[in-house]
Amino acid sequence: MTLVAGIDSSTQSCKVVVRDAQTGELVRSGSAPHPEGTEIDPEHWWAALRAAVKQAGGLADVAAVSVAAQQHGMICLDAAGTVIRPALLWNDTRSARAANDLVAELGDGDPQAGAAAWVDAVGSVPVASFTVTKLRWLADHEPVAAARIAAIALPHDWLTWRLSGARSLDTLRTDRSDASGTGYYDPDPASGGYRRDLLALALRRSERDGVDSIRLPDVAGPGEVVGHGDPRAGLGHLALGPGCGDNAAAALGLGLHPRECLVSLGTSGVVAAVSDVRPADASGSVAGFADATGRYLPLACTLNASRVLDATRRLLDVDHDEFDALVRTAEAGADGLVFVPYLQGERTPNLPDATGQLHGLTLTSMTRPNLARAAVEGLLCLLADGIEVLRGQGVPVERAILVGGGARSRAVRELASAVLGLPVAIPPPGEYVADGAARQAATALSGDGPPPTWHDTHTTTHTATPLPDVLARYRTAAAQITPTRAVPTAPMPTKTA
Repeated sequence: MTLVAGIDSSTQSCKVVVRDAQTGELVRSGSAPHPEGTEIDPEHWWAALRAAVKQAGGLADVAAVSVAAQQHGMICLDAAGTVIRPALLWNDTRSARAANDLVAELGDGDPQAGAAAWVDAVGSVPVASFTVTKLRWLADHEPVAAARIAAIALPHDWLTWRLSGARSLDTLRTDRSDASGTGYYDPDPASGGYRRDLLALALRRSERDGVDSIRLPDVAGPGEVVGHGDPRAGLGHLALGPGCGDNAAAALGLGLHPRECLVSLGTSGVVAAVSDVRPADASGSVAGFADATGRYLPLACTLNASRVLDATRRLLDVDHDEFDALVRTAEAGADGLVFVPYLQGERTPNLPDATGQLHGLTLTSMTRPNLARAAVEGLLCLLADGIEVLRGQGVPVERAILVGGGARSRAVRELASAVLGLPVAIPPPGEYVADGAARQAATALSGDGPPPTWHDTHTTTHTATPLPDVLARYRTAAAQITPTRAVPTAPMPTKTA
C-alpha cells in the first residue's frame, strides 16, 4: 500500500489525513489547534503541523504530501528567511481602506474604472482579505518592516517550504489557486503570471526600486513535484506536491462537478463552483480565483459563517443539540424576526465596518426559539445571495454541496434546501480540504495527470419547498445596513445582499 498525506492548515487548526494513494481509504489522521486572532506568528502554524503529523503517526511511511491552507495570509520574509512580523490573516479587516485606495488608484481616482482595471489585470477586485491590500497597509503603517521584505509567501507556500528544510528563498513554491488570491497574480494560463506593477503599487515603490528583487514563489503545475522533505528531519524520501488554497482543496476533495456549488460553513462562508471560464465581476462580489486542476474557481466569500451560530448558542446558553431543538420549535420566518449576521463586518457584500442587526423585534417575535431560527435563516440567506452573485456571472448552479463545521448543525441541514432554493447534498462530516490535498499528493506521485478517482462520498440529499418570503425579508433588512464609519468604498453589487 502506497500512502499519501494531505494537510489542511486552516484558520482554527491543522488537520492531517493519511490515505491509500490508489483507493483513497483513510488510514489514520491527526489534528492540532491554532491560536485565535487575525494576526498570527506563522511559527504557531508550523508547531501545529508537527503536532498534527505526530498524532497522525508521522510521515516515515508516506510517499508524498501536499499542504492546503487558508488563503491570502501575508507572510513577509527578510533576506535570511526570517518572518519579519506576524502574518495578517484573510479575516483581518484593518486593510479595508487600503483596498479602497488601491481600487481607486488603478482607475486614476475613479473607483468604477479602477475595479474594471483590477478585474482585467487579475480577475478580481481586491477587498480587505487579499494579500495585496495587506501589503499596502504594511507600507503605510510599518514602512520599516515593509522595506525589509525580501520574499512574500502565503501560509501553504511557507509550510511547504518549511517541510523542505527552508534552506533558500529560491525554493519557495506555490500553485495557481493560492497565487490567484494575492491580488498581484493573473491566473490566465495563456498570458498570466505575477503582476509586479501591482505589487509595486501596493508597496508604494517603483519596480526599479527593489520590487523586482522581491522573491515570489514559483507557480507549479497541478501535478508537479516541487521538492522533497527535509533529509535532516528524516523526510528526504517525501515528495512534496505544490499545495493549494483551502477552497480549491475542498473542491478537489469533494470532486466538485459543473453545475454544482460548494457551500462551506467554516470560520468563513464560501460559495464556489468550478468553471472553464474566468469570471469578470467588477462589483467585487465574485473573485476570479483558479482551482487546483487548471480551471477556475469563481468564488464568493463571507466573513461570517459558523461563528454566527456559536455566538447565538453562547447568548442562549445552550449546547448544539439544545440549539437545534430551539430552531425546530420556531415557525419559518421566526415570527418576522430577521437576523443580518454581519458580526465581523462583511466581505460579500463589501461592508468591512458593518455590524450585525436584528429586525422585527416585537413581543411576539422576541423569543429564544425565534432568535435561534433567525440566526440560522440569516446565515443561510447570506449564502443564498452568494449563490446568486455566482449565477450573475453566468455560472450555472443546480445543486449545492454543504460542508464545514456549521453543516454539522441539524437545524442548518434541515433548513438549507428551503432557504437556498436548491437540492442540497450533505456528505458525511469529513476533512475535505485535507482530502483534496491528499488527492493532489497522489497526483504528484503518479505524474502530471488528472487526480485519482477515489470512491465517491455517500451523501444525503435534502429537497424542501423554497421559502422566498424569508429571503425577501432578509434582503430588505440587509439593504438598510451601511458601514459604521465613512470609508470610500469600491463598487458594490447592484443586487442587494
